[in-house]
Amino acid sequence: MLICCGGLRTDYIIPPYGEPRLNQIGGNALYAAAGARLWHQPVAILARVGQNYPPEWLAELAARGFDTQGIRIIPGDQDHRTFYAYLDDNTRVDTEPAKHFARLGLPLPDALRGYVHSTPGQDDPDHYEPLAVTPEDLMVYAQARASELPPIGLHIAPISIRTQQFLPAAARQLGIALISADPGERAMRPALRPYVEAVLAGLDVFMPSAQEAEQFFADMPTVHTPKQRLRWFAARGPRIAVLKLGSAGALIYERASERFWLVPAVPVKVVDVTGAGDAFCGGFIAGLASHGDLVRAAINGAVSASFAVEGYGPHALLSAHAEAAQRRATMLSKQIAIV
Repeated sequence: MLICCGGLRTDYIIPPYGEPRLNQIGGNALYAAAGARLWHQPVAILARVGQNYPPEWLAELAARGFDTQGIRIIPGDQDHRTFYAYLDDNTRVDTEPAKHFARLGLPLPDALRGYVHSTPGQDDPDHYEPLAVTPEDLMVYAQARASELPPIGLHIAPISIRTQQFLPAAARQLGIALISADPGERAMRPALRPYVEAVLAGLDVFMPSAQEAEQFFADMPTVHTPKQRLRWFAARGPRIAVLKLGSAGALIYERASERFWLVPAVPVKVVDVTGAGDAFCGGFIAGLASHGDLVRAAINGAVSASFAVEGYGPHALLSAHAEAAQRRATMLSKQIAIV
C-alpha cells in the first residue's frame, strides 16, 4: 500500500486558454494518488473533508479503486474551495478571483464570494487548521488496516506545515520506510525556514517547484542556482531532492552520488496544468517504492504529469492506461541527461 496525504478540494479554475472550469473535483491528494496509481497498486488517500464534501465524489474515488478509509469526514461544513487563475502554463495565482473573472468580462461566481486563498492556516506551524491531517489520522487509518502489511511509502502533498513536520515521525513508527513531501508555496517562505528544515530532517525525498525554491531563497543570494538549492535541501535530510521545472521537466539530485539528472517533460498537448506537479510526485514516489531506481522514478513522475495536463481536471489522468504510460516512459528514457 502506498499512501498519498493532502487535500481533497472543489476546484474553480481559469485556465490560460479556454473557459473557466467551476465546481470540479480536485485536490493535491487526488492528483498525487492518481499519478501513483499508474505505477503501483493499491493507493490510499489520507485526507480530511467536511460534511459538505460531495458524497458522490467520495463514491467515485472508491469506485476507481482508491482506498478511501483514510478520508476522515469531520463535523460541520468546511471550506474546500481552491481557485487558480493561470497567467501562462507555468504561472498561477490563487487570490483575488473577482479581478480575474472581471478581466474575462465575467461576474464572480457566487461560490467564490468571501474566498481569500486556497490554503488558509497552512503556514501556521503551531496549529492544525481544520482540514490538516494529523498523526492521529494516520494512526487511526493504520489500525483499521492492522491485519495487512504496513504501507511501503507515504507522500505528503502541500498541506499544513505542521502536518509536514510531524507526520513523518508517526509514519516511521508504523514501519513506513519511504517518505516524500511536496512543500507547497505557503511553507516555502524565508520566515518559515526553521520549520522547513525540521520537515527536511524527516524525509527521504523532497520535491518543491522551482518557483517555490526561488521564493524560499529570496534572502539567500549565495544559494541561487538550481543545483545549489537542491544540495541545500539534501544536506538537511533527504537522500533525493527534486526541483520541478514545469514545462522544462525536473532536475533530480542524489546526495550519495552527488549526481544530477535532467528529466524532460513528455511532449503532449497541454490543456490544463492543474495537478501536474502533484501527479509527478505521485508517480515518482510510486516508482521509487516499486523499483528503487530514482531515474526511472522521475520518468514515472513525468509520465503521470503528462496525462494530468491533457484534460481539464483529473479525468484524463484517472483514465490513463498502463500500456500508454509504459510507451511514454520508454520514449522518455532515451532523453535523460546527466548534468
